[in-house]
Amino acid sequence: MKSEFMLAITQLSAEKNLPKEVVLSAVETALVSAYRKDNFAPNQEISVKIDPTTGRVRVWAGKTVVEQPSDTRLEISLADAVKMNPEAKLEETVMVEATPRNAGRIAAQTAKQVILQRLHEAEHSAIFEEYSDKEGDIVTGVVQRMEPRQIFVDLGRAEAILPAAEQVRNERYRIGQRLRVYLLEVVRTSRGPQVVVSRSHPDLLRRLFELEVPEVLSGVVEIKAVAREAGYRSKIAVAARQEGIDPVGCCVGLRGIRIQNIMRELNGEKLDVVSWNDDASAFIANALSPAQVLSVELDEDEGIATVVVPDKQLSLAIGKEGQNARLAAKLSGWRIDIKSASIAEEEKLVKAEPEKEAVVGEELVPEEPLAPEEAEVPEKEAEAEPEPEPVLETELAPPETILKPPVEVGAEADSRLRFAEDVLGPGPTKATSKSKKKKKKGASERGAEDGVRIRKQRRGREIYDEEGEDY
Repeated sequence: MKSEFMLAITQLSAEKNLPKEVVLSAVETALVSAYRKDNFAPNQEISVKIDPTTGRVRVWAGKTVVEQPSDTRLEISLADAVKMNPEAKLEETVMVEATPRNAGRIAAQTAKQVILQRLHEAEHSAIFEEYSDKEGDIVTGVVQRMEPRQIFVDLGRAEAILPAAEQVRNERYRIGQRLRVYLLEVVRTSRGPQVVVSRSHPDLLRRLFELEVPEVLSGVVEIKAVAREAGYRSKIAVAARQEGIDPVGCCVGLRGIRIQNIMRELNGEKLDVVSWNDDASAFIANALSPAQVLSVELDEDEGIATVVVPDKQLSLAIGKEGQNARLAAKLSGWRIDIKSASIAEEEKLVKAEPEKEAVVGEELVPEEPLAPEEAEVPEKEAEAEPEPEPVLETELAPPETILKPPVEVGAEADSRLRFAEDVLGPGPTKATSKSKKKKKKGASERGAEDGVRIRKQRRGREIYDEEGEDY
């Protein structure tokens, strides 16, 4: 019987993948609950010990030492207590062996339920301890079942949850599919430990490089930063801790075989491996690869990096929907402003022109303002000598202006119209000059031959002689 009992304990520990000591402890706790109902008082102290070699069960009960016991279940006489423990004294509690001969059916059923419960608790505790040590590592599992908002992955001893937020958008999962997942966290719940895994975490890429590249695992090549948009594209910055080692070449591998294996595990996700540099400008230029960078200007106060690229490389530097620039910003930790070379030159010219105008304006403006007396002089002169108002061509000149001396136009014109000027008074200056331009050649010749009879007509206006006769 005893051998069968230990055989059952051994088999149970193997099935539950638990240590034998843990199973024995669970059985002892269950027997305490079973024996308490039938043979002992409710508040009495009881302990059960099982011999791991023979399987013998021994029950110990705590009893109070008194002179004359009234209840043998709770009390023991001083004489009997001294036989078991020579140092026993009155009013003390001693542990006395009180193993029942047999347990009832109800007690056995209670023991069974308690054993199962204790085994479940022990199993959950073991699972929690096992997977809590693996947080941040890669584990392999099989898709067990799928729900609208989460996927359950069987990890062997535990069932992990892959939430929708940790899934990759362009990946399609199926039942029975083997997956490498990143162990995100392990949480204790009322139903046991809950294991949460991820397929979109950036550290999944870091762990895959450690598995695939021996230099990364040994620490010769260090992964400095990772920027990832799961399912589409990722950038990883690496640096060598030992001279003479190409960190990018180690990660890519011969003919790209290493990085191809990682891309295959990530279902074709594109990977860019760039070299780390302590200089922020050089590192930002590397992070924007494969685009070429002409210059990088850093604004440390605002945390903005202004990058100038050739005109043909602008779209390549920005990437599809800004993906390349966005990943470079995540990788470097700087806000990146990308400009083409032509736009950068135009901005420099625009900034240079206002500076020149400002310098010229400063030279023209006098250093000291004019005195009030000097400032009033030009105004007085302007009031003393007002400019003559222009005379419109449509207005007739007043009779007084006919007798005023004519305006000299030139020697040739004076010799030609001398007698006519004596008879006819000159008109307005502007009108005369304009009429001379419009004068026809034939009219001037006739006026010179007749000497007196000259007739001029300007836009329907006639000029009269001194007697008022019309020529």
